[in-house]
Amino acid sequence: MSVLPDLAGGHADRTWEKRIRELVRPDVLILDDFAMRQLSAAQADDLYELVSERQGRSLIITSNRAPSDWYPLFPNPVVAESLLDRLINTSHQVIMNGPSYRPNKRPRTPAAKPSTS
Repeated sequence: MSVLPDLAGGHADRTWEKRIRELVRPDVLILDDFAMRQLSAAQADDLYELVSERQGRSLIITSNRAPSDWYPLFPNPVVAESLLDRLINTSHQVIMNGPSYRPNKRPRTPAAKPSTS
């Protein structure tokens, strides 16, 4: 599930409060592939609210970018600084360098059968 579009839809149908409560409730929330794209102002504000509401609760973030590369993805530098300050300065960071594991997950092609001619 993509959290940010899900929250954005809550503004239109007036279910935002319910949706944010559902995301605050779990003991652990995982944001996978964080910072893949630039955020809209509404998405950045929603993410700020989510992280603020979850303060003190477990949040796991995976990203292909370094935290220092996250700042330009936010349209409002004040929101970026406040949100990322909360995330980065209260976290344990595990930096993994190396080749992608995905090639190892690629389906194997069947071995070519010898021709019988």
